[in-house]
Parts: sequence; C-alpha cells; structure tokens
Amino acid sequence: MRIAFLPIDNRPVCYTLPKLIAQIDKGIEFFIPERCLLGGLTKNADIERLFDWICKLPDIDAFILSLDTIAYGGLIPSRRCPETFEQIKQRVEKLKKILEKKKCKIYAFSSIMRISNNNFNVEEKEYWAKWGEKIFKYSYEGGVDSGDIPKSVLDDYLQTRKRNFEINKLYLKWQKEGLFDTLIFSKDDCAQYGFNVEEAKALEELGGFTKTGADEIPLSLLSRAIEGEIKICPIFLEPDCKHLVSKYEDVSIEKSVIGQIELAGCRVVEKQDADILLFVNNFRDTQGEIVMGVNTEPFNGEFTLPERSYMVADVRFANGADNRFIEELFKNNLTDGNFYGYSAWNTSANTLGSLICGAKIKFLAKKYNKDVFKRLQVTRFLDDWAYQANVRQTLKTPEVGALILGMKGFENRIAEKLNTEVSVTYSYPWERLFEVEVEFN
Repeated sequence: MRIAFLPIDNRPVCYTLPKLIAQIDKGIEFFIPERCLLGGLTKNADIERLFDWICKLPDIDAFILSLDTIAYGGLIPSRRCPETFEQIKQRVEKLKKILEKKKCKIYAFSSIMRISNNNFNVEEKEYWAKWGEKIFKYSYEGGVDSGDIPKSVLDDYLQTRKRNFEINKLYLKWQKEGLFDTLIFSKDDCAQYGFNVEEAKALEELGGFTKTGADEIPLSLLSRAIEGEIKICPIFLEPDCKHLVSKYEDVSIEKSVIGQIELAGCRVVEKQDADILLFVNNFRDTQGEIVMGVNTEPFNGEFTLPERSYMVADVRFANGADNRFIEELFKNNLTDGNFYGYSAWNTSANTLGSLICGAKIKFLAKKYNKDVFKRLQVTRFLDDWAYQANVRQTLKTPEVGALILGMKGFENRIAEKLNTEVSVTYSYPWERLFEVEVEFN
C-alpha cells in the first residue's frame, strides 16, 4: 500500500512517530516531505515547496493531509497567522485543484482554533502573555463581560477565530462535493464550554465531523486508511469512573476511547469477540498531571495480562505515565507476540490515537518488522515513562547533558524488559522541556 503523509508540523510525535509506526509493516510505502519543509514553534512551513512535493507524488492509495500546514503553515501558525480570509482561501483553492487530479482517497483534518487557559504566549499571539486567561474566561462564559480586555486585542482575537472558522466551512463544502474520503475537525485542548465548542457544534449542524484531540488525528487517519478492520474490546481498570472527563477534553474517557477506536477504522466489541484487548488505566476523581503538580490516586492493584493480544493506554495522568502502574505492567512478559503496544503520551486522545494506529498496523501487517515495533515501544517507554513522568521533573532547563544522566537507569530497565538493545541520543527539538526527541543510534 502506498501512503502519502503531510504532518501538521515538525515535532517528533508529528513527524518521526508516524514514520516509525508505518515502518512496522514493510509492505507500506510511506511518502513524507523533508522535515525542513515543515513548520515549527517559531517558523512556518515552506508552503510553496510543499505544493511542489504534493504535485510530484507518485500514484498513491491514500493521502493523510494536515490542512493547517498548507493553509497557515502549521498548527502554531494557524493561531498567529496575520493573513486575511481571502489570502488563505486563494491558497487552499490552489490545493483543491491539485488534489482533484489525485486518484486516491484523501483523509484530511483541520483544527478548530484552541483557547489556552493561561497567560503563556509561547504558542499564541503576543498579547496572550497579558490577556490569555481573561480571553479564556470571556470565551468560557459565552462572551459575557470582557472585563478590561482592550478592544483592539479582543477584535483581533475574534477576527482570527472567524477567519479560521470560515475556512473550515469551506473545507466542509468541498467534502460534500466529494473531495475528501474523510474530513475531521479537531478540537485541540478543549474545555467544556467556549467559542471553540460553539464552532464545533455549528460545524456538526452543517454536517461536519468533529473530534476531541489534535496531534494524534493524523495517526488515527493513517490507521483508518489501512485496509482491513480489527475488533477491539476496551477494558477500564477503574470501570466505575469511565464517565469522568480527561484534562484538555470535553467528553468522558469512555466516549474518548470509543471515538478513537471508531475513527481508526476499528470496531468496538465484547471481550469474547475481540482481536485485541485495550486496557485503559483510567483515573478516579480527576486526571492527574505530574508536571503541573496535579495529583491523583495512582493505580493500586494487580495487573495480570491474559494470554491473548492486548495493548495498554495509560491515561491516569496527562503528560506522562503512572509510575505505580508501570511497576505492575513490568511484572508481565512484554516480549511475546501478544503485546501490541503501550502509550501514555500527553492527552488521553493523543495516547489512544497513536496506540491504536501502531496496534492495527502490526495486526494487519503483510510484512511485519519486529525490530521496528520494539523501537516504537522503547520510544514510548523512554518518552512517556522515563522522561515525562520522572526525569523531566528534575530539570529546570532543556540541557541534554543532565537529561542523558537522568535517563541511563531507565534505559537499562527498558532494555531488560523488552529484551533489546537501547542505544539512543536525545534532543529538544523546540528548545523546551515539553517534548524530547529519542533518536536511535
């Protein structure tokens, strides 16, 4: 199968993770642009060269397409981009003409602009440093009482939102014309109320499909593009708490799990009918977040795996693994063919979408590559457990030397549990502690 993939930006989870997952099956020919062409934290994608890359693609079966990359230059630029609706419309209409000539299924997604609930402007416009929390409050309360937000700031913010919303409506029109096989509008870092929630409802009323999440959606669409279906049974380790809502999401963890399974082109079934069991280490009361100092009750029980295919979504904490649960998981054999993956990456949706994609490709692989699958698991345990849940908490700045020292003991333990060599280097691709890149030597 030949698949083209245009990421949302150049982060490891958006660029190297999809490549690694696709390589689990040697039968997949995977086309992805050079990383230098993609946007980052402070730079936009090279849109014209990406147009050229798309035009020169060979015949493919499926195209996984981040529309934000072409429209704005990436996910971060979609919130900062100063261009007008007409300028962006002209650009995406050029994309439409190119896509119409492609004889393949197109799986596309576009983000609904998020509303960060803090005054950090690293990923937002400059004025977010002073007015971010108040703009969030204004949005959350439905535009009631803007307080002392300057009119120029509020006008600019609302105009940016309106521009992006109108572009999304344009995409929806094209879907109805048959351009896209699948079109997803992603709700990034979503609360229960706000302008982004209202926009999602408006798109749904117009016939659009919205999904909580963002970075994992290209992986969910990659999974959806893979020919074949697998049957999955979710098993919640806290079954009485599956109605609770994860951080940065607006649906229950149960609905999030079911939605991710179905978006991936898989089917939710009962245990006796399942190809793979999906164990979900969900939370009681509230989801924790180690880096933000939000505690929650860790896993407190035994975890013995059945002798059948399984995968594990560890979502008790956002942005990292549950250390207590890892200790229980490591009592099991993770080297047999029944293990289909572990993930505890960022939000619940991020974890689930990436996990299911890797599992589906492994299960249906025509030419399975065991070594690549092991690399994927090494990456997840190093990033989600070793780094996010432990070493990151000891660091104040993104300094690689201190990171290497902190990770060594975890590397040895992971190598032993997965029965593989762990020879890696680390970097901070966006020069911040939030994400680390694991590269194999």
